[in-house]
Amino acid sequence: MYIITADQIDSRHQDDLAGAAVDELNAKYGGRIALPVDRNAGDEIQALAADAATALEIIADLTRTGRWSVGCGVGHVRAPLPANTREASGPGFIAARAAVERAKGMPLRFALESEASPDTQSAEALIELLLLIRSRRTAEGWELFDLVSNGLTQSAAAKALGITPQAASQRARTAAIRSEIAAMPALADVLSRLDVEDGEDGGGEVS
Repeated sequence: MYIITADQIDSRHQDDLAGAAVDELNAKYGGRIALPVDRNAGDEIQALAADAATALEIIADLTRTGRWSVGCGVGHVRAPLPANTREASGPGFIAARAAVERAKGMPLRFALESEASPDTQSAEALIELLLLIRSRRTAEGWELFDLVSNGLTQSAAAKALGITPQAASQRARTAAIRSEIAAMPALADVLSRLDVEDGEDGGGEVS
C-alpha cells in the first residue's frame, strides 16, 4: 500500500487548505483509492492508494502548488481496512509519518520511505527530478499541460488556448510536457518495486 501524508506549509499564517484538498482529491481519485482521502489532524491530510501509479499522481498534484510537505510511505496496512483513512494503521503509516517529517526539510518538500526497502534514495531522487521539472513550469506551460494530460491533442489544445500549433510546440518543449507524460509509467514502476511482495499476508495486514 502507498500512504501519502501531506502537511500544509506555514498553516498558521495561511488559509486552511485541508478541506478543499480532501474534496478535490476524492473527486478526482474516488474510484482509484483504497479509502477516501481524509483529514487526519489539523492541517494534515492522508490518502491511501493500492497502486503506485495513483500514488504518484496524488504526489504530483499535492506538490504542484508548493503549499504542502508531502511524504509517501510504502508498506503494509492492517486489515480489515476501517471506514476512514484516519483510523487505519500499520507499518506503512509509520513509514509515511517518517517521510512527511523528513519532507519538511527537503528542497522540494517531498520524501519517500518504505517498510520493506530501507534504501529509497534512488526512487526518491527520480521522483524529485519530476517534481523539479514541474516546479519550474510557467503558468502558460501548465495551461497546455492540463489540456494535453486530460486527453486533448496538442493541436486541439493550441486551438483551445488561441495559439498557433508552433507556439504550442515551443511551449510544450519548454515545459517538458511530453517528457513528463512519458516518464510517469516508468516512475510508477520504480515506486512499485518498493512495495512488499504481492501475496504476502503480513500477519493480518494488506500490502
